[in-house]
Amino acid sequence: MPKFRYTAIDAEGNQKTGRVSAGSEEQAQEKLETLGYFVQELSVETRGAKASRTKDIRRRSQDFSGDADEGKTKKKKKRSGRAINKEGLTTFTRQMATLLNAGLPLLRSLEVMIRQQKGPFKEVLEDLAENVRGGNSFSDGLEMHPKLFDNLFINMVRAGEAGGVLEVVLDRLATFMEKAEKTRKKVQSAMVYPAVVVSVAVLVVGVLMVFVVPQFEAIFREMASDGGNASMPGPTQLVINVSNLLGAVFKSAILFVLSIGAIVGSYIGFKLFAASTPGKRILHKLFMILPKVGDMVQLVSMSRFTRTFGTLMDSGVPILQAMTISTDIINNVHYRDALTTVHDAVRDGESVTAPMQRIKIFPPMLSSMVEVGEETGQLPEMLNQIADNYDEDIDNAVSAITSIIEPILIVFLAVVVGFIVIALFLPIIGIMQNMGG
Repeated sequence: MPKFRYTAIDAEGNQKTGRVSAGSEEQAQEKLETLGYFVQELSVETRGAKASRTKDIRRRSQDFSGDADEGKTKKKKKRSGRAINKEGLTTFTRQMATLLNAGLPLLRSLEVMIRQQKGPFKEVLEDLAENVRGGNSFSDGLEMHPKLFDNLFINMVRAGEAGGVLEVVLDRLATFMEKAEKTRKKVQSAMVYPAVVVSVAVLVVGVLMVFVVPQFEAIFREMASDGGNASMPGPTQLVINVSNLLGAVFKSAILFVLSIGAIVGSYIGFKLFAASTPGKRILHKLFMILPKVGDMVQLVSMSRFTRTFGTLMDSGVPILQAMTISTDIINNVHYRDALTTVHDAVRDGESVTAPMQRIKIFPPMLSSMVEVGEETGQLPEMLNQIADNYDEDIDNAVSAITSIIEPILIVFLAVVVGFIVIALFLPIIGIMQNMGG
């Protein structure tokens, strides 16, 4: 398909240059007018151009070629990592929805966002804008950046473009991302306190064992009548042995390196095990059967599924494709397998409710509300309502887990430190009794 070089004025009065792919000059003109452009110049890109225009075309061609090469470099950079975090992407989606709702064309909205951005994400938006100028759809440009825009994002945008309601879909997508980010932060914040308490416990116990216990050991050896460790009580001897081991590790460079290597190796081995298929199944099953933790896993998984499924269907995505995308975002492999079974049953002609009722992993409330949604023809609305209910349950579950973890960690820290202190005072009590006798 030939490409046409154009110079045009956009709706804001700014001059634009670029190229557009079209079957003829009339089609190129229509494409540009659809974008809200007033065309000033339009010429086909050919090697057999007239001599009077050769220099200008070559200059523009070189500039565009340079941009293309630079774009390739940018793409390589973008593929090496994310150009923006999830919170920034949520903000971008919300701002795009606001601009489109205000009546700005898509290309103009992207240009406004480009001026607000810096760094790698600005390059991504420039690439998207150039793609739209070339006559391609917004979703086609998003597919060029799969590490930044997932299947959920791309399919919802494509459905919005097909229905002519891109601004509505982006608004729903932004709402979905905001709620997902809110849930993720709640779960993360619940883990902050336990992590801090455990870190303090390890630090306190480490200082006691490495620096304090050896001082007491020296005093015990000096005060003991036999000068040995035979009279040491069992708890005291245990604490001293552990202290000597840790002291030897810190004093010997070889032992220290070997210990660090063992810790790192154990961590890497655990990560590899957790990433393997058998490891995932074992660990995910363990999380599901742990008290309170299993309830949290179920709530988070079902909230993600219902929110994504309902949002996709509400945006016009076909039910099977919506179920596939919704299943892919679930982390727990057992819930993912169950949802895959539901997908296959729906593909074979069953309702969504029937396989959910057969699989015990789904809570009865979910299958009941889905059944109501199917009978009333309001399944997307019902799914979003279920997701809202699950979000409230997640808040309560997080509070419950936090309230249980806090006293358990405090008692554990008190027991460990108390055991060490008592073990250190037992010999002193014994020596004082011997001296009194």
